[in-house]
Amino acid sequence: MTPGDDVSVGHDVPVDGRTRHYGDFYGVPGSAAALGTDERALLVVWGNCQAEALRIVLSDSPDLPFRTVRVPPVHELESTDIVHVENLVRRAAVIVTQPVRAGYRDLPIGGPDLADLAPSATVIVWPVIRYGGLYPFQVIARHPSQPSAVPAAVPYHDLRTVLAARDGRESFDEWDVDVTGERLREAARWSVEQLAARERRQCDIAISDILLDVGADAAHTINHPGNRVLLTLGRRILDALGASAPIPPTRELLGNIRAPLEQRVIDALAIDASARIAWDVDGSALTEEAVHRSQMQWYADHPEFIDAVLDRYVELIDILGLA
Repeated sequence: MTPGDDVSVGHDVPVDGRTRHYGDFYGVPGSAAALGTDERALLVVWGNCQAEALRIVLSDSPDLPFRTVRVPPVHELESTDIVHVENLVRRAAVIVTQPVRAGYRDLPIGGPDLADLAPSATVIVWPVIRYGGLYPFQVIARHPSQPSAVPAAVPYHDLRTVLAARDGRESFDEWDVDVTGERLREAARWSVEQLAARERRQCDIAISDILLDVGADAAHTINHPGNRVLLTLGRRILDALGASAPIPPTRELLGNIRAPLEQRVIDALAIDASARIAWDVDGSALTEEAVHRSQMQWYADHPEFIDAVLDRYVELIDILGLA
């Protein structure tokens, strides 16, 4: 076998770049969990891409009495991963989970499923953070025919592009719309209240109360909160666990994609920030026009998403005066 060839670590799981990245989860030889080098009880952080960022924050508490393990986000798990999920969760003393529904993607990977696997574990539910105040036209929507599909160029819908696709307005000069500052402020308040309502319904720990106050640091995109938000969320969870506040990370944990930040939004929300005129995707600039043109073609190929977006965001469209 030559260097770099895949090998198996049991349960027919190959050792490749992905399983090495999640080595503790898969029990790859040489990982900390496989070697049992950490005697602390196990804390599992569960959810979408935000979960790994939060795990890093929690792990940076100087006196955290638990060890953590890097786990794949729930939307990437497959049926072949379930044995590893069960092996991990059954050892958990604490489960810090987003409100993932039972039987998510027809797999036993929801929050209630994990609680059943570890009935003696402490379970803390934290929110799926979405805040659109800085990016009022940016939304996330799925379609049952293709639940994992996202638009071209960047994985976010823009209401202006969706409406242009619906109305057949192909020129980028016709793309943007005028929106008053009060409508932008109302959209930000609406976004916070949407999250707050989900927190009241589903969560033990909230974060919506700080979003308007942290300004441009609140989010890089609608679902990528900034470090200040993650640190506050982490501190609240650590308080519940009796551990000290985390040491701030030296990098932006969810900053790999950054959306344009418009001056009119900065002015409307009275925040201290500089406008961004282009997307930053893994360090590369992408203009709004390039994204718009790519997504117009994507909607031509996936017209079912036009109504899916417009039906879901009727209230926001009305708030922004786009109707």
